[in-house]
Amino acid sequence: MSDEQTGGKSHMSDAAITIEGLRKTYRGGKGQPEKQALKGIDLTIPRGSVFGLLGPNGAGKSTMINILAGLVVKSAGHVSIWGFDQDKHPRQSRAAIGVMPQELNLDPFFTPRGALEVQAGLYGVPKAQRRSDEILELVGLSDKAEAYARTLSGGMRRRLLLAKALVHHPKILVLDEPTAGVDIELRQMLWTNVHKLNDQGMTIILTTHYLEEAQEMCDEIAIINHGQKIAQDSTANLLSRMDSRTMVIVPDSPIVDLPTTDGVEAALRDDGSLELNYRSAQTTAEQVLEAVRAANIRIRDVRTEEADLEDVFLALTAARADDPPADDHDQPRRGMHRVKL
Repeated sequence: MSDEQTGGKSHMSDAAITIEGLRKTYRGGKGQPEKQALKGIDLTIPRGSVFGLLGPNGAGKSTMINILAGLVVKSAGHVSIWGFDQDKHPRQSRAAIGVMPQELNLDPFFTPRGALEVQAGLYGVPKAQRRSDEILELVGLSDKAEAYARTLSGGMRRRLLLAKALVHHPKILVLDEPTAGVDIELRQMLWTNVHKLNDQGMTIILTTHYLEEAQEMCDEIAIINHGQKIAQDSTANLLSRMDSRTMVIVPDSPIVDLPTTDGVEAALRDDGSLELNYRSAQTTAEQVLEAVRAANIRIRDVRTEEADLEDVFLALTAARADDPPADDHDQPRRGMHRVKL
């Protein structure tokens, strides 16, 4: 059966987006060499998931999102969105996806309600099927429905961007760094709405500056670096790749001698607690405690610390540190609690 007979549906009906061999090369200007932004990426995003797309600045995330949105033409590869081949059925594939961009690209002379009505018209949504007021209520802009966009605060403008991405009832919502520079109230509102939309069956694709958000929100994560996919797995499996563990002992009295045993690194923290680093595949927690007892350290309290997504991200991207950078000025910042992606 042909794509036309099936409405353009691909065989991967359980995938929201299927990407195969995606490449994008930008021509160099004024004697500069070509730049390969994407170097043959394969990626499958499950329907109904909250999917994280992470990578350092210049990794190719924005290029990929713009290709999905139909704003950038790919150099090679295949893209299927909600089962519609992007090349054979561009209109249907674009209608299946809504994008909340990072940039505040709003017409200052439209009201929020007017902006949604214009956006719905551009997507060919019949007036009877438009739900501008419902969407404005969802994002908390009902009381600003008739205010000019130029009078809205930065947070309200971000809410309006989310509303515009929802006017054509997309199956997939892309949030491109949605919480960059926003306050706590807006961040909480956004994540509440994301959970609500996802519970209703919408697939969410998230890029974010904040790895703790990705760890908390995403079912599955792909990490790209220098235009290549370097990892894709469930969030739980990615975290399990980091075998390192840290046990922190609060002693009853000041420690004189550090415990010593194979596979365990011991150090005193500034607050007087004992930090013991080990790999769970080689050393058990019981062996660590035995070494502590052998050093005559009495334990007042004990806790363990495990790797978080920041550790996984840094380990995976550091493994490619010898590769040529995508942009000389666009490198990941390391050693920070908040990692800029």
